[in-house]
Amino acid sequence: LVFPLFISATGIVVCMLVSFVATDLQPVRREEDIEKALKIQLGLTSVLMTIALYPLCMWALPPTMIMPIDGKDASVSQAVCYFCIVAGLWGGCLIGFITEYFTSHSYKPVRDVARSTETGAATNIIYGL
Repeated sequence: LVFPLFISATGIVVCMLVSFVATDLQPVRREEDIEKALKIQLGLTSVLMTIALYPLCMWALPPTMIMPIDGKDASVSQAVCYFCIVAGLWGGCLIGFITEYFTSHSYKPVRDVARSTETGAATNIIYGL
């Protein structure tokens, strides 16, 4: 029951290391650099968590566990748990990057919608659809 807490604690340590990178090794000097720094932090955090979670899973989880899957008991290994966690980690990272692409003014989709507002509200609604 404490395994999720171990994951969170590992994440805190990894975030402290990555924030050191953002503040000391590659600090933000201009407003234009903020987005790049955040992307680097997100990517670096995901990579370091992927690396740190493997030994954590091997240490904190039993070699095999019995879990109900589709109504039947199945044997699950530490590696399966690790890959499930990593899939969620990278899936969230991918969702974040895709969301940023479609909502950030730095990319074409948002600029196109903003440009469509110059001709009127109806054009903006149609273009947004």
